[in-house]
Amino acid sequence: MEFDAAGPDQVAGPAEPGAEPGAGPGSARPGGRTARVREAVLRAAEDVLAERGFAHLDLADIARRADVGKTTVYRRWGTVAGLMADLLLDMAQQSVPRAETGSLLGDLTANARLVCRTLADPRQGALFKAVIAAATCDPKAAESLHGFYAVRVEEWAQCVREAVARGEVPGGTDPHEVIRAVSAPLYYRLLTTTLPLDDAEADRAAAAAAAAARAGAYVREG
Repeated sequence: MEFDAAGPDQVAGPAEPGAEPGAGPGSARPGGRTARVREAVLRAAEDVLAERGFAHLDLADIARRADVGKTTVYRRWGTVAGLMADLLLDMAQQSVPRAETGSLLGDLTANARLVCRTLADPRQGALFKAVIAAATCDPKAAESLHGFYAVRVEEWAQCVREAVARGEVPGGTDPHEVIRAVSAPLYYRLLTTTLPLDDAEADRAAAAAAAAARAGAYVREG
């Protein structure tokens, strides 16, 4: 999967058996009952988001789909925003580590292809559209999504720092802006067109970002 992120402002309820002290909603040691319940609830939430969108995300319906007691869901997640935050945390835990190819273009191409595979997947593409739509109308969802992408961008920013150290791009290049520049045209294509997302489009986005970085377009002023 192409994600990483923190889910800020999670709504914690009373600790469940097997949960770590101070953990967020649904948190638990791997393999316990709490972990199985969390898995079922988060997969049900993904189903609703992918099929029907954020507006139809309802804790009682999620509990029914997950075959989990409604009281358990309300106690652990509290609100739809709390569930959304935990879903983004789960997506982070499943994220793919950054590539290390030895060149900036190689690393950015790996990043772009990973983004494309995720967004082109029928389920994951629909899920991302729903989460992004939720962020436009719900402040808590927006906060969680911003945290998600902040961590994801930071994960890949290291490849730009290494490119600076190798002399591939100028000193002072903003690594976060380079990584955002890779993904930006891919998300734009997803959200505003019906054109396909494939390796050719990924390679084009990576090459454009790498060329701009080499030309100094992302050097921080001051």
